[in-house]
Amino acid sequence: MVDADEIFSLCFERFKRLPTKGKPEPGREWTLLAAVIKTTRRGDAVTKEVVSLGTGTKCIGHAAMSPNGDVLNDSHAEVIARRGCVRYLMQELHQAVVGGNSSVFCQAEERGKWRLRPGVSFIFFTSHTPCGDASIIPFNDSRSDSCPPLLSAHEGGRGLKRKAEQQNDGETPKAARLLEQDTAEMVLEGGGDPKRPLPSDTSKRDAPSQSHHEEPPEEPAPPPSEQLEMDSRTPSVGDGPHPRAPDIHRTGAKCVVGGQVDPLQPGVGYHSTGLLRVKPGRGEPTQSLSCSDKLARWGVVGFQGALLSHYLQEALYFSTVVVGKCPYSQDVMHRALVSRCSGVSDLPAGFSVRPPALLQSSLESCFSQSETVRRHRHWQGRITPCGAAISWCNVTERPLDVTANGYKYGVTKKHLGTAKARSVLCKLELFHSFLSLVADTDPSALPSSLSPSGTGELRTYWDYKRASQAYQQAWQQLLRHAFPLWPRSDRDLLLFC
Repeated sequence: MVDADEIFSLCFERFKRLPTKGKPEPGREWTLLAAVIKTTRRGDAVTKEVVSLGTGTKCIGHAAMSPNGDVLNDSHAEVIARRGCVRYLMQELHQAVVGGNSSVFCQAEERGKWRLRPGVSFIFFTSHTPCGDASIIPFNDSRSDSCPPLLSAHEGGRGLKRKAEQQNDGETPKAARLLEQDTAEMVLEGGGDPKRPLPSDTSKRDAPSQSHHEEPPEEPAPPPSEQLEMDSRTPSVGDGPHPRAPDIHRTGAKCVVGGQVDPLQPGVGYHSTGLLRVKPGRGEPTQSLSCSDKLARWGVVGFQGALLSHYLQEALYFSTVVVGKCPYSQDVMHRALVSRCSGVSDLPAGFSVRPPALLQSSLESCFSQSETVRRHRHWQGRITPCGAAISWCNVTERPLDVTANGYKYGVTKKHLGTAKARSVLCKLELFHSFLSLVADTDPSALPSSLSPSGTGELRTYWDYKRASQAYQQAWQQLLRHAFPLWPRSDRDLLLFC
């Protein structure tokens, strides 16, 4: 039995040991945290280890995506944690292929294939309900009463002013108005700051607040469309003893084009549920599907991705998903992550519909949005999401990666397009790691899908993904039975090598 509070504590203890670079400033910046935990059972003994950890709240717009695969498109914590786990699995497969020395994989029956060692499984943790469908929660289902609701800008901010006065008894009316204005703008933009500079500029702009950010570069990378999730908005709260009208927590993720749309009616009629959604960007639209949708996808095709599927006899699935203390509904999480894919069938060998157990911790992140609002003081300036994304994974080379706007944190414009600007999590870097794995595999031990005699020429990233036939078959079945409107990737963005 998994202890959700133990998983929470394990993840945040790992996060505390990281350097300060990229971490949010307490009381002014908030972020989300996600992680992958490897569990190993030997008899009655169970060990747990964080193998990948990520923070982040943003993604780039379509125009900022690169045909070279050298930009990190989606920097939400859940995506960062999963991509870091792929790096970890890549290293473990390399150790298995070269010397048979891996704590994760052992040889499978099929030539060139590997499988998890007996007793090994993976747990996924996220400090907040995933953006998208899992965040559309009726208030009477929400189990985090201590998390203060944030009012939408449509309510004029009366509740925000009261909250500011209650939490900061010594503040002047002017300071209370400042907090009210800043927070209302944050809510209006889905949690973002329309005038927020690049993370590399924060040390200049916020010098009095003692930001953790380093000195900014001379020519920062161009800003992308920001994407922020504000799924704990409270659009209607009654005053005094009057009961609150039925309502829902809202998500900033937008319905995909071509399908059902949100009615945008007051209260519970604001959203449609069970739909695919893309993460919103201010101005330029994004093509990144919500984290709810991605977690649901991983429950069918696995979280290992198409490239690693070449080497694996069976897809890898999370046994459990743990969510930190926040607005949460077990029924809604089940709808978003499990029910939508329950009808998928006719999957190839090695793939199945594998719903995770769903748990919630009683512990809340000290960097959550609601906790940041509670700790905020007027002299700190505007409350804003942290612009940086942190990745840490248990690998020997470059375990820590801090990014902003899809590039390495603090990169200057003159280095864009070079290796100095690339995150180790971008498609190009992960592809090069995979090619190194293939190169170090004895030709006689290559899986048949990578054998030169059976595949023809494989050159580009897209070639290798397409050659992972079992994975592609599973993906097509998921599209056919559950997600026919899932946006297809632009082929021109996948032809790098």
